[in-house]
This record gives sequence, C-alpha cells and structure tokens, in this order.
Amino acid sequence: MHTKNVAPIADEILAAIDGPSQIAPFTDRDPSFRIEHAYATLAELRRKRAARGERHVGRKIGFTNRGIWDEYKVYAPIWGNMYDTTVSELSATPAIQAARFSEPRIEPEIVFKLSKDLKAGINETGLLGAIEWVTHGFEIVQSIFPGWTFKGIDCFAAEGLHGALLLGPPRSFASLGPNAKKELVNFNVALSCNGKIMDRGRGANALDSPLLALCHLVDVLDMDPFNPPLRAGEIITTGTLTRAFPVAPGETWSTAIDGIALDGITLKFT
Repeated sequence: MHTKNVAPIADEILAAIDGPSQIAPFTDRDPSFRIEHAYATLAELRRKRAARGERHVGRKIGFTNRGIWDEYKVYAPIWGNMYDTTVSELSATPAIQAARFSEPRIEPEIVFKLSKDLKAGINETGLLGAIEWVTHGFEIVQSIFPGWTFKGIDCFAAEGLHGALLLGPPRSFASLGPNAKKELVNFNVALSCNGKIMDRGRGANALDSPLLALCHLVDVLDMDPFNPPLRAGEIITTGTLTRAFPVAPGETWSTAIDGIALDGITLKFT
C-alpha cells in the first residue's frame, strides 16, 4: 500500500515545526498524496524524534468537535503523536511563548492517561477500567500550512497539528464518582481570554463524549499498518470542547468547569 519515500516529507514537517515556519500543503503539491502516506509519515516522524532524544508519551485526537468541521473543511477526526518535549503540567509551565508555534490556537480538552493496553472494539464501559486518571488541559495547535488552509490528510501528516499540551491537576477516574461516564458527556466549560468569555462548550462536543473519542482512536489505529495501538501509560487528549481561538503574547486564557469534579485551568502567553 505504501509506495512513497516519506522520509523527505517527515524532514520537511519537522523543520517547519522546529522553525517555526510554514510550507504548502502536500495535497496541493502532490495529488497522489493519500491517507496511507500520512500514516507512514507519522511513523517516520516518531522514529526521527526518537533518534534525536524525544520520548513518545501519547496521542492527540483532533477534529472530534463537529461544530468546527465547516470552519476548517475537515470532516472527520484525525490524530497525532505527542512527546515529552510537547507535553507538560501547568503547575510547571504556567506560561508559554506564542512565537514557538505557527499561527497558534488554543483548545480546552479532556485528557486521559491509560493504565492498560487498548484493543479494537472496546466500548465506553470497557474503558472505565483502563484509565488511570483524567484531567482538563489546553492543547496548543498550530498550522504549518499558511492560513490554516489544508485537507485532512495534510493535518494527519503534520502530527495532527499538535504544538503543545498543558495539563491541569489529574484526578483518578474513581474519584469522579459513579456518574463519571454521564458527567463526561454533560459537563459545561467556559473559555475566557483576559477575563472575557470567548465560547462555551460541553463534554458531548468531543465526538459525543471524550470516551467515545478515545474508542474511535482505538478502532482507527487497528486499521493502521504503520503505527502501534494504544499502550498502557500513554496520555490521550480527546479534542477541543469549544472553537479553537488564535492566541497572542500578553493574553491569559482560562476555563471554568461545572458538572464534573475537574479544575478550571489558566495559561499565559508571552
């Protein structure tokens, strides 16, 4: 199935992420660029990052919020890898430089850490015993393609547009109580910039539930010949609960949550 040498593509993506800089979408330059090439590129990027000392820590799921599909002209979820160089706790990283990223945007998300390997076909109930902890975090997404103009395949290849993930305080799944599964669907979040509410969202915005978003990723990876399934210890962020907003130096972004025992979070941009 895989017929392209994706090493040069991975090198170009990594150089753009490191820059940061921007490049033309691959689908504009090469009409034969297909989803299997994007999957192979993700695997090659993981190898290249490992070779330079970065440790893989998990995956991000993107475009689980159907409310933003028309805005970006991407109509299905994507995923990308995350590393110890891109994931940190807000307690250790309360501020971040906007200039590290190309056209950065902020997304409030639900994040899980897995305690078990996950196999295709698992449902929400099965996941309840496979999650070590849950938290609320900010993902900083970026576009190495100018103007946030691309196709879904380009997003896949470009590590799912992942820039950074900043984690709030984790909670054991058990500590959320017996209604955690319903609360993950029905909780509300308000996203603010410098004290002004920019948008509101709820758990169901992430593919009807963050747990269902995780189930989706498990099944997608089962059909991927290039990338491994989800393993115990991985951190998974499940997609934005609101619209994604551009960020700039001097801004402070925060969330307030009700309906679930998770803390709101705050992040400053310098």
